[in-house]
Amino acid sequence: MIKEFRSLNGKIYPLPIFFPDATQAVVRTLDSLDVANTKTPGVLVNTYHLYRELGKELINKFGGIGKFMNWNGAVISDSGGFQVMSLIKSKSGNGKISDLGITFYPSKKKKVLLTPEKSIEFQIKLKTDLMVVLDDFTHPSATFDEAKESVERTIKWAKRCRLTYDKYFEFGKGPYLIGVVQGGKYQDLRMRCTEELVKIGFDGLGYGGWPIEETGEFDYKSAQTIADNTPKDYLLYGLGVGKPNEIVNLYKMGFQIYDCVLPTRDARHERLYIYESASIEDVNLSSEKFYKYYVPSKQKNYLLNEPVSTACDCLLCKSYSKAYIAHLFRIDDISAMRLATIHNLRFYSILMEKLRDTK
Repeated sequence: MIKEFRSLNGKIYPLPIFFPDATQAVVRTLDSLDVANTKTPGVLVNTYHLYRELGKELINKFGGIGKFMNWNGAVISDSGGFQVMSLIKSKSGNGKISDLGITFYPSKKKKVLLTPEKSIEFQIKLKTDLMVVLDDFTHPSATFDEAKESVERTIKWAKRCRLTYDKYFEFGKGPYLIGVVQGGKYQDLRMRCTEELVKIGFDGLGYGGWPIEETGEFDYKSAQTIADNTPKDYLLYGLGVGKPNEIVNLYKMGFQIYDCVLPTRDARHERLYIYESASIEDVNLSSEKFYKYYVPSKQKNYLLNEPVSTACDCLLCKSYSKAYIAHLFRIDDISAMRLATIHNLRFYSILMEKLRDTK
């Protein structure tokens, strides 16, 4: 298993690693210093949204997205492929997909065409440390034939992404390039997609598509199929994963890189993650229920003069009481979301530290 993540500036980060979503070059409610203080080593930005909102000229002027947002840590970029699902396949009339690429309609007067070539070229402009190929997201309810079509298109696009990448970098000496495995719940399609992507050649593969089964359970079977058919010298990336227990389970399969909106989104909705431990040293990830959720504004928390968690050393837990954070949420002050987001990101960075200690 690969144990380190290298950035373009020569910095080395131990694996596993978690990247919170900084979709439009910002982790909502925080600035870059706040993020760094949670010991979060890197962030993820969204190719489609930055391509649409900023464009190449501004990115060129600042010399990359990291400098634009004054972020000195690692940065990875997704391809825009998830927007196939969120903006097109889940909604009608917001775009279309063809072998050429993805056409988005952000408004009635605006059209955005994102091809595999444009996705890679823009990610190169962003100067991110890891780039993801453009893929055709398999809809969770896709039939076998629909899933097969998304897999075949994903493979074709992956080839075009690799060809574009090779125009700019000698493979292995530029940013990481990650292929994405589609196929939904159909394991033979997952296997085919994995094998064909390996033939093309990438630094790693990502668990693509929607990872939740129709029953609401996490689809570990697809994750295992990908892991079993991926070379040992490849990175494995859990795209959009996830909940702390899901991360722990995927790490056991060999996945080392994760990104997810959950910790920051939950924080803004007053859902804090708490280790079921008295201290950071006592955190035990092998426990069946090693964490819980905490909602500050519940009545019983209003008068508690104690930290949110003694197994955390973030700004919130070191400086403020349960009573105070409950008060901030009750009056709907923006600082409540900031402090909660700081706390949840530190929870995830502690999670990564503890996973490193397990092997």
